[in-house]
Amino acid sequence: MDASLRVEIFVADLDETVRFYERLGFGTTGRSDGRPRYAAFRMGRARIGAAEAAAVDPVLRAVPTGVEIVIDVDDIREVRDRVVGAGLPLAEDLQDRPWGLRGFRLSDPDGYYLRFTSRH
Repeated sequence: MDASLRVEIFVADLDETVRFYERLGFGTTGRSDGRPRYAAFRMGRARIGAAEAAAVDPVLRAVPTGVEIVIDVDDIREVRDRVVGAGLPLAEDLQDRPWGLRGFRLSDPDGYYLRFTSRH
């Protein structure tokens, strides 16, 4: 059986979120100005939906109390360089993990913690 996963996040400013995820390299695949305002993003098979909602203190979403959204990519160096080139601050630069993965981390404007990773 094949499966896929789409993560839905709740954001205070949808326009800011769209700009952020597009700078990460996601394409915006849909938008709705209904209630709530909504946008859908895709990078390869990774999909994220964002619904506009009341602001939440980003600290409440920080690891280890929140969720880490992990996105597997083929070329971690290319993605990292694009993210840094877009002027987005990293929470943690590229690191090799003892379990065979290399990755970096950053937070989105609402405090969702993102880890991009690939096998090294």
